[in-house]
Amino acid sequence: MALASLKSFRACSAGTPASRRVLLALGKSLGSASGQRKPPDPPSAVAVRELRPGDRCRYMFCRQNHVQLRIQALCANDTAQLCGDAGSGPKAHGRWMDEQVFFRKLSGLSTSTEIFKFLSSMEVMSDVMASGALQRISEVEVDEDGLKNPEELLESDVFKALCFQFEYEASKLSNAGLLNALQALIKLRIDPESTLMASLLSESEERLATRQLAVEHQCSLAESLLELEGPGCATLEQIVNRIQEEDIENWTPREMTVVYKMLQAAVREGEQYHDLLSRMNSATLAIADQLSPNFTSIILNSLVVLQQTQAVPLVIALCKHSVKHVPYFTDDELVNVLDAFLYFGHREQSFTDALETHVPKSISSMHPETVSKVMQYCCQKTILSKPIFDAVAECFISDADRFTTSQIAECIAPFGTLNYLPPSASSLFRKLETVLHTRFSQFQPHTLLNLLHSCVLIQRYPVNFLPKIFSPYFLQHLQAQPPGLDRFVASQLTRLFLTVTLECPFYQGPKLLPKYQVKAFLTPHCSLDFHLLKRVKAGLLYLLKERMYFASEVSTPYFYIVDIEIKLDEEGFVLPAAQCEEVHKRIALCVDGRNRFCINSHNLLGEEAIKRRHLQLLGYKVVQVPFFEIESLHTSRKMAEYLHKKIFPHTYGLGC
Repeated sequence: MALASLKSFRACSAGTPASRRVLLALGKSLGSASGQRKPPDPPSAVAVRELRPGDRCRYMFCRQNHVQLRIQALCANDTAQLCGDAGSGPKAHGRWMDEQVFFRKLSGLSTSTEIFKFLSSMEVMSDVMASGALQRISEVEVDEDGLKNPEELLESDVFKALCFQFEYEASKLSNAGLLNALQALIKLRIDPESTLMASLLSESEERLATRQLAVEHQCSLAESLLELEGPGCATLEQIVNRIQEEDIENWTPREMTVVYKMLQAAVREGEQYHDLLSRMNSATLAIADQLSPNFTSIILNSLVVLQQTQAVPLVIALCKHSVKHVPYFTDDELVNVLDAFLYFGHREQSFTDALETHVPKSISSMHPETVSKVMQYCCQKTILSKPIFDAVAECFISDADRFTTSQIAECIAPFGTLNYLPPSASSLFRKLETVLHTRFSQFQPHTLLNLLHSCVLIQRYPVNFLPKIFSPYFLQHLQAQPPGLDRFVASQLTRLFLTVTLECPFYQGPKLLPKYQVKAFLTPHCSLDFHLLKRVKAGLLYLLKERMYFASEVSTPYFYIVDIEIKLDEEGFVLPAAQCEEVHKRIALCVDGRNRFCINSHNLLGEEAIKRRHLQLLGYKVVQVPFFEIESLHTSRKMAEYLHKKIFPHTYGLGC
């Protein structure tokens, strides 16, 4: 992507008087007060108010009929708060309260035109405020494709004047003003070779060399260098090495957070600075309960990116601490926290309870990405939260157009996976059908397959779309995109085919060719609990006397594996499991461990519910043996009595 060049305001030649006049309107007496280098053609007859000895060492942009730049000697170690970070509340300096008002108003402006108009009206503006204005401009004017309106922005007189002042008075800026401006200009794609960027970078590196930068300012510089030069930058290595020399145990929560964030961008896997991260993880554990919602979210996200799987005590502490912040997380922060729960595999019931309270109340204002991430969290953790699911259903019905196709799948698929139909199910699936009709071509093949597969789990049959799914064209596209037609994908296709065959006999469209079908369904979430199976088999042996009368883990011609199969003749007598003739009825025992149910629930998962449905349609008598009914049966005799009542309530008894 082309970088915007600011060479046009490296100098003000006599040929551009209009430009010069604007620059002077925002920047009088540049450099003349301190012997610093001057810009070309400095103005004459500048009225500069004398500064009182008690004034803080800061730039002040002041207005006398027009905006002027006030300069006084700068203390390079000025520790001004970064823009948007509230100071110490009521005790803060009066002018800092002005900065709070400034940033509050600035955050409400959504275009650069509004920002420039606002800046032109300012009576007083510190360098931190000016750099904050540049940061806000970068937020509203830059998207994933770069600058939205580069010509309009770079030709703005106010923008030129701001950059002009930062270029020629870099040495007078506070650390915060200097580094905030550098970050904003990098985001605005300003040419790194311009004199503006060279001036800011030179001043930043000089302060680093002379140890004038605090930890958070070193991290800010590191992030800027990463954007410009990548992780191989020598100065970046110098910064990280210097940070390792710091007294980490005495860092503030803010300092700890900015270092995590910097390492996340610089190191990625974290292998290079394992000792530093280990010390930071230990120190952060001690202050975990002091972290704000923003800091908690940032650190959890960094631990994920840096793959800190060994930092289990810290992860658990942060996850528990995040519970009280749930109502206060921004959308992005909540997404980071949910990602951490998913990545580290942690489950916290109090966190789920907090989500159940927060999401239904706030869902109308939540970003679709946040809503879909909440559903992804519930789905992967097998948490059937009816308040959340009901709220998401209502949200989708009323506002489906806000969601991308991938977000739609992430929101709807959990209903099938966790086998739940909300009260608004009819409206929900009517809306989904409408969306599929209008946006079918926008769905990626695997996303679409996953969505339709989840629908059939809860008896919502997408028969209007199956001809396209089973078409050679779609299957070729499915095979061409990762993960291709692996066993999991083939299982989904096969289950769609079996469902339409057994449950939709009216369907007359294309069938799934045998080459795309699996021999047995892959059900990773519903694997057999072998300890439970062993206890059930012991009870059956006690009941039937001989092991030959039942078989376990039996493959069927219909893609399912039956946990335990018992065969009966026409009179209801048990046949040897190996016998194939004279079989009148087959009994399928489903030995259901905890992993076949939603967490803390007796609600079967969708794949298990559809399996029972299909086995019944295929002629089996399905007998469910759930863990919660047999947990208290500690002897084979008690298990046998239980199985007798479940399997042979009228025809078979103990001792026969």
